Amino acid sequence: MNWQTTKNRIRWFLTSQFGINPKVAYRFICGLPRYFRDLNRFQSQYSGRLDYYPALNDWGKEGGDTDSEYFWQDLLVARMVHQANPVKHVDIGSRIDGFVAHVAAFRSIEVFDVRPVRKKIPNVNFIQADLMNPLTAKTNYCDSISCLHAIEHFGLGRYGDPIDVNGYQAGLKNMAALLQENGTFYLSTPIGVNRVEFNANRVFDPRIILEEAKLNYLEIKKMIVINNDCSSSEYEPHSIPLDELASQNYALGIFVFKKMGA
Repeated sequence: MNWQTTKNRIRWFLTSQFGINPKVAYRFICGLPRYFRDLNRFQSQYSGRLDYYPALNDWGKEGGDTDSEYFWQDLLVARMVHQANPVKHVDIGSRIDGFVAHVAAFRSIEVFDVRPVRKKIPNVNFIQADLMNPLTAKTNYCDSISCLHAIEHFGLGRYGDPIDVNGYQAGLKNMAALLQENGTFYLSTPIGVNRVEFNANRVFDPRIILEEAKLNYLEIKKMIVINNDCSSSEYEPHSIPLDELASQNYALGIFVFKKMGA
């Protein structure tokens, strides 16, 4: 593991697990002189009620955060779903506040997730379900499925799911069973040197995903790779650099599959 990866992991632990963000705290402290200067200038021109509510982390930022693989993944796959215009699209475990919201803005979407979603969201039909277990009543249920940045968590217990070393295999099999022949499956997951980072996630050798997909009659049609710098590369099936992708530390792979006949 290189220093940049170690640094990113330390930052992730501090921010997401301990609720401490040193970068935010540093910006806040550095912003105090400007805050008091601006406050004094504003007070000299204002006579109404004035409450103090310092927000000091936004100076110098861009208009939005696009430096995220989630941002690009959700945008790219939502566009593909829009262009394909399926009859029924089902999502398993993707971000409600990202991809699902994008799709729900222009069409209905059905969502399965092991976690509850208690809010009623327009155009979203939610069903709580663990896809490590088969949904036999919904075999050949839809012509389009997405599972974005989720299958790497199956069986690790992070989201309340049971521990299952082979949970991703069961999940892929059960999701493929929902899909009708000639249907499209959009699957994204971390790829690189094959490993489990317990209990956060797996990182898959992309060849493992392709092998499991083939066992479930899923044929690769396209692959998009989002790199650490959020640049992306798109590959046709015959041109995917599998050895190269399997030897790197981390990237995000978006696999577009077509369900073939058994």
